[in-house]
Amino acid sequence: MSFEIFNLSLELKKALEKNSYKEATPIQKEVIPLIKSKHDILAQAQTGSGKTASFVIPILELLKEEKSTKKAKIKVLVLAPTRELTLQITETFSNMSQFFEKKPSIVSVIGGESIGDQLLKIQKGCDIVVATSGRLLDIIDKKQMDLSNLQYFVLDEADKMLDLGFAQELDTILEIIPKNRQNLLFSATYSKKVIDIASKITTTATKVKIESKTTHVENIEQRAIFVNKENRNALLKHLIKQYKFKSVLVFVSTKRATENISYKFRKSGYLAESFHGDLTQEERVYTLEEFKNKKLNILFSTDIASRGLHIDDIDCVINFDLPRSTEDYIHRIGRTARAGKTGVAISFLDNDNLAHFKLIEKRYKLDIPKEQIEGFDFTLEKVKKQKGPMPVKGKRKSKKDKLREQGLK
Repeated sequence: MSFEIFNLSLELKKALEKNSYKEATPIQKEVIPLIKSKHDILAQAQTGSGKTASFVIPILELLKEEKSTKKAKIKVLVLAPTRELTLQITETFSNMSQFFEKKPSIVSVIGGESIGDQLLKIQKGCDIVVATSGRLLDIIDKKQMDLSNLQYFVLDEADKMLDLGFAQELDTILEIIPKNRQNLLFSATYSKKVIDIASKITTTATKVKIESKTTHVENIEQRAIFVNKENRNALLKHLIKQYKFKSVLVFVSTKRATENISYKFRKSGYLAESFHGDLTQEERVYTLEEFKNKKLNILFSTDIASRGLHIDDIDCVINFDLPRSTEDYIHRIGRTARAGKTGVAISFLDNDNLAHFKLIEKRYKLDIPKEQIEGFDFTLEKVKKQKGPMPVKGKRKSKKDKLREQGLK
């Protein structure tokens, strides 16, 4: 479906064309008209669905129609769970407003960068703040941010934010922002926690649900390969050589593991680097740019890269370690096959994680063939159900005995 149906301004149409937005995705088709009509939204949308543009486009259109003031005032507040997603959203706002006669001022508020510089930009006047909640509260505590003119409150990746302990922070933010505002919530899942949070923010939201969980992974070839843990490095090198992968994103479970494995691969001559939350913001931005520009071929990352990482040409995603949450599996593999391209997602399996992988398959109604690669011998162990010991009569104390011991009988 063409963006023509949304009746957008000429400036936005030019930006869409320049950024290669040709057909509206299902979430954009549903959400853009609702936001333009001033509805509150509670939308369930998976990674790669185009949800960022679904709120950026109509918000910019509505802002453009308003009379401008001499000094910009904060009218839009977007909260996101990670620095990377925050910067991606900021970039989308900037790209989509590039042809506006009066471009909105957009400020990213994130940790790892100078809070003084961010405060200065805000105090000079800005229209849109895109923030992680922790740094936003740091600035709010300094009482140097005026949110009294806020019109649009966007909560992106709500489920992920709750995983990071966002609930209490939200209460503080809701006390400060105006009650009369448009609320837009996006989440990959409709868990009870998400619904509880949504009820705090709005009771009049229009619910939008994009049914299929597989639309964004149709172009991904999903594979599962048995391999002993000590042979995973060798298998990864074998796969990269065999399929000539030029850009590989490898998910591992810990920050320390990303450092150790990337070091070993660099010693073997690979252009590899680690990516995790302990890096400074400057290091994180630099590493992603190197990966995007193909100066790095392999990025070993924690789940920090499972959401908000928009790189169009990742050939293959490797689950070196499986994600703890079944939901993160889809977010991880969604880093490949973006922008209509194809990609491969490979999970390394062993006797310890096979049961967890079966839970992932059940969750997403998948049936991925389990492979073994020649030269990487693996023995699948049958899991025997162990029966607990038979109860011994008279072993457990009766309620009367327990009360007697406590002097209550």
